[in-house]
Amino acid sequence: MYQPIEKRVRDALAAFIRAKYGVELSVVTERPPKIEMGEIASPVCFELAKRLKRAPRQIVQEIASTIGKIDGVERIEIAGAGYLNAYLDRAAFFRAASSAVGRETVRASAESPKAIVEHTNINPNKAAHIGHLRNAVLGDAFVRLLRYTGRRVEVQNYIDNTGVQVADVVLGFVHLEQKTEAEVRALAAQPQFDYLCWDLYARVTHFLEEDKARLELRGEVIKAIEHGSGEAAEMAETVSTAIVRCHLKTMSRLEIEYDLLPRESEILHLKFWDAAFQMLIARGAIHKAATGKNAGCWVMELSGDKEAAERDDEADAKIIVRSNGTVTYVGKDIAYQLWKFGLLGKDFYYAPFLSYPDGRKLWVTCSAGGSGEAPAFGRGQEVFNVIDSRQAYPQQVVVAGLRALGFNSEADRSVHFSYEMVALTPRCAAEMGYQLSEEEAKKPYVEVSGRKGQGVKADDLLDQLEQRARAEVESRHRDFSDGERAGVAHAIAIGALRYFLLKFTRGTIIAFDFKDALSFEGETGPYVQYAVVRARNIFRKAREQEQGFSLERLEETADAGTAQRLLAPPEGNDLWELSLLAGSLGAQIEAAASAHEPAFIAKYAFQLAQQFNLFYHKHHILSEEDPGKKNFLLLLSALVEKQLVTALDLLGVEAPEKM
Repeated sequence: MYQPIEKRVRDALAAFIRAKYGVELSVVTERPPKIEMGEIASPVCFELAKRLKRAPRQIVQEIASTIGKIDGVERIEIAGAGYLNAYLDRAAFFRAASSAVGRETVRASAESPKAIVEHTNINPNKAAHIGHLRNAVLGDAFVRLLRYTGRRVEVQNYIDNTGVQVADVVLGFVHLEQKTEAEVRALAAQPQFDYLCWDLYARVTHFLEEDKARLELRGEVIKAIEHGSGEAAEMAETVSTAIVRCHLKTMSRLEIEYDLLPRESEILHLKFWDAAFQMLIARGAIHKAATGKNAGCWVMELSGDKEAAERDDEADAKIIVRSNGTVTYVGKDIAYQLWKFGLLGKDFYYAPFLSYPDGRKLWVTCSAGGSGEAPAFGRGQEVFNVIDSRQAYPQQVVVAGLRALGFNSEADRSVHFSYEMVALTPRCAAEMGYQLSEEEAKKPYVEVSGRKGQGVKADDLLDQLEQRARAEVESRHRDFSDGERAGVAHAIAIGALRYFLLKFTRGTIIAFDFKDALSFEGETGPYVQYAVVRARNIFRKAREQEQGFSLERLEETADAGTAQRLLAPPEGNDLWELSLLAGSLGAQIEAAASAHEPAFIAKYAFQLAQQFNLFYHKHHILSEEDPGKKNFLLLLSALVEKQLVTALDLLGVEAPEKM
């Protein structure tokens, strides 16, 4: 509700300034630091004063006295040396906010421009760990934000089933375990195959480090997989498909779903890269290096990249095709990005991979055949790649590839949705049994390493969270059935984890710690969830007190005069601040969506829960003797409850009925 009023204030000021002074200005508004200073402030008169060469105070007096009525604004006052401060009509705001709840979602049509969000993208060679969960939870929350604001979104989970990581696991099965493809297939059908591969992958790392000559074995396996022939390729298909199913089960515990699983094998087999390669050559975007360390490689020259080219770790990222003829993952990513925008002139075949509980199908790419019932994938208007910040340079190369091909508009709409890594606190690493050096023990965090087998497996973490949550539920609700306890414990555990991963801004390194993540106090998911439960308990007891009680009837019989009286300053400032915050969810959603920052919603939910808890302890709602005030307090509680539920849903957190 706050958002449309703020827009009306900006539009009214811009129109007035245009009409009176003949000046076009972009009006900026902000929230004053204190409620006594109003709810919307604008410094526009300072900029206007520069243009007109007049004192800001004179201009602000002219505007405040003659601008006239703005819908939703009670009055405009002058503040400081030239600020315009708008004071909202508190009762009208409360009525509008209460009636607007639940009707703010904008539904996308089939013709709406499509946003493609690619996230999760775990190498299908081992179990998912805590770092992977940050990617998936961030991506899923962003998808929810986009869909809430009316965007049509296609969610893709890219499967690198031909890469080094899968090759290493295949190498391990063949050379360390002496397994045939049939034996691996039998293992893949067993529970926790992803855990088995986790340990095997770490062993292969040590195996290769012991003798560098063994890297030739890896190269042979990679070639076999890329060509898609022989037992190694069959084993890679078995391993990667089984691990993907494990990953999807893990993600389903977090209520994360996808539309499409694009696989790297199809990019190779359907010659996506060949098409992109010819486009890059024809455009002169890449050339074959004749001398130097990149001799024999096809490289892309990036403008102003001389310094980066001198750094080996950076220079490798712009090699598109290695001297042995194999394409780098950056090259394949360029082809994939072209397909996402519908610029490649090629398409995948598609087959159903699984069905979600609601009957919706998850599709996977394939090299031939496929189903004629598949939706139209790709052809996005904009593309968001959720990849950690350490991949910033390769992502820049992908965008540079689009520009080199003349696709500047699409390059502008290619967004690297970056985030920092999830590490472990030294205490957490020690709890997990990892041997730390004296130097590592003094660091603020210890990096997760899948190659070393060092990290918190996602399912282990979820199991521990659910066990601890269940113990808490059992201590509070001995009357619950086993099914009720399990359901509430699951909601609390997932809420705790998702909120923990989302409350930090994307540029913050998260040092994971069991004690912090499992805390049910402070800025946590369970704290916000309990605020919802507390509100619902009020409504449940109100129904027990009064036969026929309903929030709908309260809304129909609400007295505008009572709201005006109870919200009037200064006595009503606490109620007004809660009402204003509850009515500001739309503004927070817009800010979070435009900044690509779900943490804004997490922070908002916590602040609203905090204010509601203060309100709950200050006002004895159900024993309030004034009927009008009691009804108002119940309506305010309902507004808060609905906004908290919406905010939690955007974060992918369930609001349970009881805790």
